[in-house]
Amino acid sequence: MVREATTENAESALETRGIEPVPEEERTGHPMQLFWVWFAANISILGLPLGATLVAEGLAFWQAAIVAVIGSVGSFAIVGVVSIAGRRGGAPGLTLSRAVFGVHGNAGPTVVSLISRLGWETVNTTTAAFALLSLCAILFGTAGDAKATPVLTIICIAVFELLTMVVSGLGHKVLVAVQRWATWVFGALNIVVAISLIATIDWHAVGAASPAPIGVVIAGIGTIAAGTGIGWANASADMSRYQSPAVRAGSLVASAAVGAGIPLILLISLGSLLSAGDPALAEAGDPVAAIRAMLPAWMAVPYLIAAVGGLLLSNHLSVYSAGLSTLTMGINIKRVYAVAVDVVVTFLGSIYFMLVADSFYDPFVTFISLLAIPITAWLGVFLTDMLHRKTYDPAGLMDMRSTSSYWYRGGVEPRAFFAWALAIVVGYLFSSNDFFTGLLAETWLGENGLGWVITFVISAGAYALLGGARKASVQ
Repeated sequence: MVREATTENAESALETRGIEPVPEEERTGHPMQLFWVWFAANISILGLPLGATLVAEGLAFWQAAIVAVIGSVGSFAIVGVVSIAGRRGGAPGLTLSRAVFGVHGNAGPTVVSLISRLGWETVNTTTAAFALLSLCAILFGTAGDAKATPVLTIICIAVFELLTMVVSGLGHKVLVAVQRWATWVFGALNIVVAISLIATIDWHAVGAASPAPIGVVIAGIGTIAAGTGIGWANASADMSRYQSPAVRAGSLVASAAVGAGIPLILLISLGSLLSAGDPALAEAGDPVAAIRAMLPAWMAVPYLIAAVGGLLLSNHLSVYSAGLSTLTMGINIKRVYAVAVDVVVTFLGSIYFMLVADSFYDPFVTFISLLAIPITAWLGVFLTDMLHRKTYDPAGLMDMRSTSSYWYRGGVEPRAFFAWALAIVVGYLFSSNDFFTGLLAETWLGENGLGWVITFVISAGAYALLGGARKASVQ
C-alpha cells in the first residue's frame, strides 16, 4: 500500500498523506470546519429537482417540507455518526472499514463507494457543464444545445474538471479553506436566485394541493435520504480523520446534520414550491435549463454562476473522497494521481451523458436508488461494529498481508461480509427501478420505498447475531 510522506505542514498547501492514519499530534481540527464542508457540499441546485420529485409523487408542500427536514437532517446525522470513527482512527472511512470486513473482504464495499463517488461526480460535472453551456450562449451567442456544439461541450466539461482538480488535488487543508469561504460567495448568490424564483411560484396551486397518504410521505423520506446523506455516509470519515481526539461525538453529529440540513431544507422546499404549479422541473432532462426558464432574463448570469459554484463545491469533496477510495483499493499511486484518475473517468462519463445519452435526470434518480442499497448495507455493519469498537490498529489497517491484525480468514471477516451481502439481496427484493422490479417490490414496504430501511436492519441485525459486534469489542 502507498506509504507517502506523513506531514501536512503549515508551509505546504499540498497534502502528501495517502490513506495511512493521521498521527494524533497532527489531529487539530474542530467541528466548525466540518460544518462548512457539509454546508458547501449541499448548496448545489440538485436540491431543487429533488424537491420537485416529491411534488410529482403527490406530496403537498407542507408534507414535502417535513420530508426535507427528516430525510436530509436525519441522513446527515448518520453521516456525523460515521465521522466519529474517523476521529477515533484517524483514517478514511473505507480504510477503517478494513477492520470490519478484513483487508481483502473490504474490497466489495470499497468498490461500491468508489462507484458512488464517481457517479455523483459525473452528475455534478454534467449539470455544471450544462450551466456553462448556457452561460456561453448568453455571453457569446453560442448554441446552448450540447449535441449541437460538441467541441464547446467538451471544453465546458474540461474547465469544470480542472477547477475541481486544483482543490481536490491539493488536499485537505486547501479543501477546508475553500469550502468555508466559497460558501459565503455562492451562498449569497443562491439567496438572490431563490428570491427571484419565489416570485414565480403559483401560490394558488400550492394552497390547493391535497395531502398525500402517509405511505407516500414515508417513501419521500427514503428518496431524500438516499439522494442526500446516505450517499455521503461512507465518505464522512475522510474529512473527520483530522479532527482533534478531544472533539465530542455530539459535535461531530451536529456539524454534519446542521451544516448539510440548512441548505438542503431550503433548496428541497423551494423545489417543491416551484413544482407545485409547474411539474416541468421534475420531468426536465436538463434541470439547469428548466430552472433558468423560470427566471427573468437579467437573472440568468448570476443564476448560472451560482449553479456552477455550488456544484463545484460538492465536487471538491466527492473527488477528494474518491481518490482515497481508489488508494484503499490497493492501487499503488500517490493521492494526487488517484484524484487525477478519478477526474478522467468522470470526464468521459460526462461526455457520454451530454453527447450520447438521450436523458440525464432519469439515470440520476435510478443511480441514487440503486447505490443506496449496498451503501446502507455497509452502514448497518459498520455502525454496529462502531458501537463496540473504540480503537483501530494503525499498523493493521495498512498491512495487507497475513500478518495484519485484520486478516481474519484469508483476509475476509466472514460474518461482516455475509451480513453485507445478505442485506443487499434482501434490499433489492423490495426495490423497483428502471432496470428491474424486486419480487417484494409490490408489498407495502416496497411500494413505500422502505427497502433501504430493511437493508439496514438486516445488515446490522445479521452482523450482531453472528457475533461480529462481540468480535469488535475484544480487538
